[in-house]
Amino acid sequence: MKKHIPNLFTLMNLFSGMIAVIMAATDELVLAALFVFLGIFFDFFDGFFARKFNVEGELGKQLDSLADVVTSGVVPGIIMFQMMLYAAKGQWFMELSCEIGNWRDYQDTYYYFLPFSGLFITLAAAYRLANFNIDERQTSSFIGLPTPAFSIFVVSLPLILYYSGNSFFNELLQNFYVLLGITILGCYMMNAEIPLFSLKFKNYGWKGNETKYLFLLGTLVMLVTLQTVAIPLTILYYVLLSVIDNTIKK
Repeated sequence: MKKHIPNLFTLMNLFSGMIAVIMAATDELVLAALFVFLGIFFDFFDGFFARKFNVEGELGKQLDSLADVVTSGVVPGIIMFQMMLYAAKGQWFMELSCEIGNWRDYQDTYYYFLPFSGLFITLAAAYRLANFNIDERQTSSFIGLPTPAFSIFVVSLPLILYYSGNSFFNELLQNFYVLLGITILGCYMMNAEIPLFSLKFKNYGWKGNETKYLFLLGTLVMLVTLQTVAIPLTILYYVLLSVIDNTIKK
Protein backbone atom coordinates (compact mmCIF):
# COMPACT_ATOMS: atom_id res chain seq x y z
CA MET A 1 0.00 0.00 0.00
CA LYS A 2 2.87 2.39 0.73
CA LYS A 3 3.88 2.70 -2.92
CA HIS A 4 0.40 3.98 -3.84
CA ILE A 5 0.29 6.80 -1.27
CA PRO A 6 2.50 9.23 -3.27
CA ASN A 7 0.49 8.54 -6.44
CA LEU A 8 -2.72 9.26 -4.53
CA PHE A 9 -1.38 12.70 -3.60
CA THR A 10 -0.34 13.24 -7.23
CA LEU A 11 -3.87 12.41 -8.40
CA MET A 12 -5.27 14.85 -5.83
CA ASN A 13 -2.97 17.47 -7.36
CA LEU A 14 -4.43 16.65 -10.78
CA PHE A 15 -7.98 16.74 -9.42
CA SER A 16 -7.38 20.16 -7.85
CA GLY A 17 -5.90 21.34 -11.14
CA MET A 18 -8.94 20.22 -13.13
CA ILE A 19 -11.26 22.10 -10.78
CA ALA A 20 -8.99 25.14 -11.11
CA VAL A 21 -9.24 24.90 -14.92
CA ILE A 22 -13.04 25.05 -14.70
CA MET A 23 -12.90 27.97 -12.27
CA ALA A 24 -10.43 29.90 -14.45
CA ALA A 25 -12.41 29.25 -17.64
CA THR A 26 -15.60 30.53 -15.98
CA ASP A 27 -13.82 33.66 -14.74
CA GLU A 28 -13.68 32.61 -11.07
CA LEU A 29 -10.02 33.56 -10.82
CA VAL A 30 -9.79 33.69 -7.02
CA LEU A 31 -11.21 30.18 -6.66
CA ALA A 32 -8.90 29.00 -9.44
CA ALA A 33 -5.92 30.39 -7.50
CA LEU A 34 -7.02 28.65 -4.30
CA PHE A 35 -7.29 25.27 -6.05
CA VAL A 36 -3.86 25.78 -7.63
CA PHE A 37 -2.41 26.40 -4.16
CA LEU A 38 -4.15 23.22 -2.97
CA GLY A 39 -2.76 21.28 -5.93
CA ILE A 40 0.79 22.51 -5.23
CA PHE A 41 0.31 21.46 -1.59
CA PHE A 42 -0.49 17.91 -2.77
CA ASP A 43 2.42 18.11 -5.22
CA PHE A 44 4.82 18.81 -2.36
CA PHE A 45 3.63 15.86 -0.32
CA ASP A 46 3.68 13.30 -3.12
CA GLY A 47 7.45 13.80 -3.38
CA PHE A 48 7.79 13.89 0.41
CA PHE A 49 6.08 10.53 0.89
CA ALA A 50 7.86 8.98 -2.11
CA ARG A 51 11.22 9.79 -0.50
CA LYS A 52 10.07 8.87 3.00
CA PHE A 53 8.78 5.43 1.94
CA ASN A 54 11.59 4.98 -0.62
CA VAL A 55 9.10 4.21 -3.39
CA GLU A 56 10.26 6.71 -6.02
CA GLY A 57 9.69 5.23 -9.48
CA GLU A 58 9.22 6.03 -13.14
CA LEU A 59 5.41 5.83 -12.94
CA GLY A 60 5.25 8.43 -10.16
CA LYS A 61 7.71 10.65 -12.00
CA GLN A 62 5.65 10.68 -15.20
CA LEU A 63 2.34 11.01 -13.36
CA ASP A 64 3.68 13.95 -11.38
CA SER A 65 4.65 15.82 -14.55
CA LEU A 66 1.27 15.14 -16.16
CA ALA A 67 -0.51 16.54 -13.09
CA ASP A 68 1.79 19.59 -13.03
CA VAL A 69 1.05 20.35 -16.69
CA VAL A 70 -2.57 20.92 -15.67
CA THR A 71 -2.15 22.60 -12.28
CA SER A 72 0.98 24.63 -13.04
CA GLY A 73 0.65 24.95 -16.82
CA VAL A 74 -2.91 25.04 -18.11
CA VAL A 75 -4.42 26.99 -15.21
CA PRO A 76 -1.92 29.90 -15.12
CA GLY A 77 -2.17 30.09 -18.92
CA ILE A 78 -5.95 30.53 -18.75
CA ILE A 79 -5.69 33.02 -15.87
CA MET A 80 -3.18 35.11 -17.80
CA PHE A 81 -5.46 34.97 -20.86
CA GLN A 82 -8.38 36.27 -18.77
CA MET A 83 -6.30 39.07 -17.25
CA MET A 84 -4.92 40.08 -20.65
CA LEU A 85 -8.44 40.11 -22.09
CA TYR A 86 -9.63 42.51 -19.37
CA ALA A 87 -6.56 44.68 -19.83
CA ALA A 88 -7.01 44.79 -23.61
CA LYS A 89 -10.64 45.82 -23.28
CA GLY A 90 -9.81 48.54 -20.80
CA GLN A 91 -6.91 49.99 -22.73
CA TRP A 92 -8.11 49.77 -26.30
CA PHE A 93 -11.88 49.96 -26.28
CA MET A 94 -12.13 53.72 -25.84
CA GLU A 95 -9.40 54.33 -28.40
CA LEU A 96 -10.93 52.05 -30.99
CA SER A 97 -14.57 52.95 -30.41
CA CYS A 98 -14.03 56.34 -32.04
CA GLU A 99 -12.73 54.62 -35.16
CA ILE A 100 -14.92 51.55 -35.52
CA GLY A 101 -18.04 52.46 -33.65
CA ASN A 102 -19.15 49.46 -31.60
CA TRP A 103 -18.07 46.52 -29.49
CA ARG A 104 -18.64 43.86 -32.17
CA ASP A 105 -16.30 45.69 -34.53
CA TYR A 106 -13.79 45.88 -31.70
CA GLN A 107 -13.90 42.11 -31.28
CA ASP A 108 -13.25 41.65 -34.98
CA THR A 109 -9.93 43.49 -34.84
CA TYR A 110 -6.66 41.65 -34.32
CA TYR A 111 -6.43 43.15 -30.82
CA TYR A 112 -8.99 40.58 -29.74
CA PHE A 113 -6.54 37.74 -30.36
CA LEU A 114 -3.56 39.14 -28.47
CA PRO A 115 -4.66 37.81 -25.04
CA PHE A 116 -4.20 34.26 -26.35
CA SER A 117 -0.47 34.92 -25.95
CA GLY A 118 -1.06 34.19 -22.25
CA LEU A 119 -1.34 30.52 -23.23
CA PHE A 120 2.37 30.53 -24.08
CA ILE A 121 2.78 29.90 -20.34
CA THR A 122 1.18 26.47 -20.83
CA LEU A 123 3.52 25.64 -23.71
CA ALA A 124 6.63 26.73 -21.81
CA ALA A 125 5.55 24.80 -18.70
CA ALA A 126 4.93 21.61 -20.69
CA TYR A 127 8.35 21.92 -22.36
CA ARG A 128 10.08 22.47 -19.02
CA LEU A 129 8.34 19.51 -17.36
CA ALA A 130 9.25 17.18 -20.23
CA ASN A 131 12.84 18.41 -20.13
CA PHE A 132 12.96 18.06 -16.34
CA ASN A 133 12.19 14.34 -16.61
CA ILE A 134 15.26 13.67 -18.75
CA ASP A 135 17.65 16.18 -17.14
CA GLU A 136 19.81 14.33 -14.61
CA ARG A 137 21.35 17.56 -13.27
CA GLN A 138 18.19 18.59 -11.37
CA THR A 139 18.28 16.15 -8.48
CA SER A 140 19.22 18.47 -5.59
CA SER A 141 18.61 21.87 -7.23
CA PHE A 142 16.83 23.35 -10.25
CA ILE A 143 17.93 24.62 -13.63
CA GLY A 144 15.41 27.30 -14.53
CA LEU A 145 12.36 28.42 -12.56
CA PRO A 146 10.18 25.46 -11.44
CA THR A 147 6.70 25.45 -12.97
CA PRO A 148 4.89 25.50 -9.58
CA ALA A 149 6.88 28.63 -8.62
CA PHE A 150 5.86 30.56 -11.73
CA SER A 151 2.32 29.21 -11.41
CA ILE A 152 2.13 30.70 -7.90
CA PHE A 153 3.40 34.00 -9.33
CA VAL A 154 0.68 34.12 -12.02
CA VAL A 155 -2.30 32.93 -9.97
CA SER A 156 -1.46 35.44 -7.22
CA LEU A 157 -1.97 38.38 -9.61
CA PRO A 158 -5.80 38.32 -9.50
CA LEU A 159 -5.60 37.99 -5.71
CA ILE A 160 -3.70 41.30 -5.62
CA LEU A 161 -6.39 42.94 -7.77
CA TYR A 162 -9.17 41.63 -5.52
CA TYR A 163 -7.66 42.03 -2.07
CA SER A 164 -4.61 44.30 -1.92
CA GLY A 165 -6.22 47.72 -2.37
CA ASN A 166 -2.84 48.98 -3.58
CA SER A 167 -3.57 51.38 -6.42
CA PHE A 168 -0.03 51.20 -7.83
CA PHE A 169 -0.04 47.41 -8.21
CA ASN A 170 -3.67 47.35 -9.32
CA GLU A 171 -2.94 49.80 -12.13
CA LEU A 172 0.23 47.92 -13.06
CA LEU A 173 -1.58 44.58 -13.34
CA GLN A 174 -4.28 46.04 -15.57
CA ASN A 175 -1.72 47.08 -18.16
CA PHE A 176 -1.64 44.66 -21.09
CA TYR A 177 2.02 45.25 -21.85
CA VAL A 178 3.05 44.53 -18.26
CA LEU A 179 1.16 41.21 -18.40
CA LEU A 180 2.73 40.39 -21.76
CA GLY A 181 6.17 41.15 -20.30
CA ILE A 182 5.50 38.87 -17.32
CA THR A 183 4.43 36.10 -19.71
CA ILE A 184 7.52 36.37 -21.92
CA LEU A 185 9.91 36.64 -18.96
CA GLY A 186 8.26 33.72 -17.15
CA CYS A 187 8.38 31.47 -20.22
CA TYR A 188 12.08 32.28 -20.57
CA MET A 189 12.88 31.76 -16.88
CA MET A 190 11.23 28.34 -16.77
CA ASN A 191 13.56 27.08 -19.49
CA ALA A 192 16.67 29.20 -18.87
CA GLU A 193 20.02 27.65 -17.92
CA ILE A 194 20.02 29.43 -14.56
CA PRO A 195 20.74 27.33 -11.42
CA LEU A 196 18.21 27.90 -8.62
CA PHE A 197 18.44 26.43 -5.13
CA SER A 198 16.02 23.84 -3.82
CA LEU A 199 14.27 24.06 -0.45
CA LYS A 200 15.08 20.43 0.37
CA PHE A 201 17.03 20.25 3.65
CA LYS A 202 19.61 17.49 4.18
CA ASN A 203 20.13 18.87 7.69
CA TYR A 204 18.74 21.84 9.60
CA GLY A 205 21.99 23.53 10.64
CA TRP A 206 22.82 27.07 9.53
CA LYS A 207 26.03 26.09 7.71
CA GLY A 208 25.22 25.14 4.15
CA ASN A 209 21.59 26.31 4.48
CA GLU A 210 22.19 30.05 4.77
CA THR A 211 20.41 30.90 1.51
CA LYS A 212 17.39 28.75 2.36
CA TYR A 213 16.97 30.32 5.80
CA LEU A 214 17.36 33.82 4.36
CA PHE A 215 14.66 32.99 1.83
CA LEU A 216 12.26 31.66 4.48
CA LEU A 217 12.88 34.65 6.75
CA GLY A 218 12.44 37.18 3.93
CA THR A 219 9.26 35.42 2.76
CA LEU A 220 7.78 35.55 6.26
CA VAL A 221 8.55 39.28 6.61
CA MET A 222 7.00 40.07 3.21
CA LEU A 223 3.86 38.04 3.90
CA VAL A 224 3.29 39.84 7.21
CA THR A 225 3.92 43.32 5.81
CA LEU A 226 2.67 43.12 2.21
CA GLN A 227 0.10 40.27 2.37
CA THR A 228 -1.10 39.27 -1.14
CA VAL A 229 1.44 41.53 -2.87
CA ALA A 230 4.16 39.47 -1.17
CA ILE A 231 3.32 36.29 -3.12
CA PRO A 232 4.79 37.25 -6.53
CA LEU A 233 7.55 39.26 -4.81
CA THR A 234 8.56 36.07 -2.99
CA ILE A 235 9.19 34.35 -6.33
CA LEU A 236 11.30 37.29 -7.49
CA TYR A 237 13.19 37.17 -4.18
CA TYR A 238 13.81 33.44 -4.74
CA VAL A 239 15.37 34.09 -8.16
CA LEU A 240 17.44 37.01 -6.84
CA LEU A 241 18.82 34.99 -3.92
CA SER A 242 19.69 32.15 -6.29
CA VAL A 243 21.63 34.49 -8.58
CA ILE A 244 23.49 36.01 -5.59
CA ASP A 245 24.21 32.52 -4.22
CA ASN A 246 25.58 31.38 -7.58
CA THR A 247 27.78 34.48 -7.83
CA ILE A 248 29.23 33.95 -4.35
CA LYS A 249 29.96 30.28 -5.05
CA LYS A 250 31.74 31.16 -8.28
